[in-house]
Amino acid sequence: MPDDAAAARAAEEESAFSHPAVDPDATAAYGDHPDQLIDFYAPRGTEAAGPAEVAPLVVVLHGGAWRAPYDRRHISPFADFLAHRGFAVASVEYRRGADSGAGEGAGAGGGGAGAGAAVGPVAGRWPETFDDVAAALDALPALVREAVPQADFRRTVITGHSAGGQLALWAAARHVLPADASWRTDRPAPLRGVVALAPIADFAVAGKLDVCGGAAGQLLGGTEHFAGRQPYADPALLLPTGIATTLVQGRADEVVPQAVAESYADAAAKAGEVVGLTLLEDVGHFPLIDPVADACAVVAEEIAQLAW
Repeated sequence: MPDDAAAARAAEEESAFSHPAVDPDATAAYGDHPDQLIDFYAPRGTEAAGPAEVAPLVVVLHGGAWRAPYDRRHISPFADFLAHRGFAVASVEYRRGADSGAGEGAGAGGGGAGAGAAVGPVAGRWPETFDDVAAALDALPALVREAVPQADFRRTVITGHSAGGQLALWAAARHVLPADASWRTDRPAPLRGVVALAPIADFAVAGKLDVCGGAAGQLLGGTEHFAGRQPYADPALLLPTGIATTLVQGRADEVVPQAVAESYADAAAKAGEVVGLTLLEDVGHFPLIDPVADACAVVAEEIAQLAW
């Protein structure tokens, strides 16, 4: 029943953002801007199989429709959850859109990571959002050696939720960016893989569905810039990457619908690449990052399969 489904989705969101923020073990700057920070969480548990003296590194990119009100604090319980599963975690902050007023989901503890059609905060900054993600990944090897010396950088997995899922896919595709892109690298990133959680992975489909109030279009600077900038930012156009990629998606997700992930997987297949797509029955947008949800345990297992 529609009312029952709406109540279930509201309960999922409330649960995900009911957890207090978890302070990191260390924080390091990768630039001079106040948002150019990475929080580090040392491995706290032994659930992930592997040598006790080393731990895979999970890079976390938070969601929030690239909008200013939603920073990395809302995903810190998820980062802590991964640390308790035996991973070293690096949670990246980045510059987001200007805050021009009350935005979507503002009452959800900063957790309106794409909830509803928004008026207010603009999604993302061009090019600063991408400048920051690229700079953070480039600085990470040196920073992680200092902050979490037991992390094994050779076993790095990038994960991200919603808008952060787009950034995770993009970060793994920098070597296939257009030749004139300042973020392009000359070789693939040394990653074990990417686990993108309900990612905004296809900008064309996201636009047709008005995902997060047209956030992808705002990220690129609006209609006048969309076509010119899309090849530099849209994961569905940056294929194949040659990097193992898995998408985890709730079938009941009304924030970033299943069709977006499926379109990315189809684009990958057409490019000759197999992308894993794990679809979770009766799961919406937020359980993927909720430490008490079964879906979050599935996410941790998907990460472990690539990392170990």
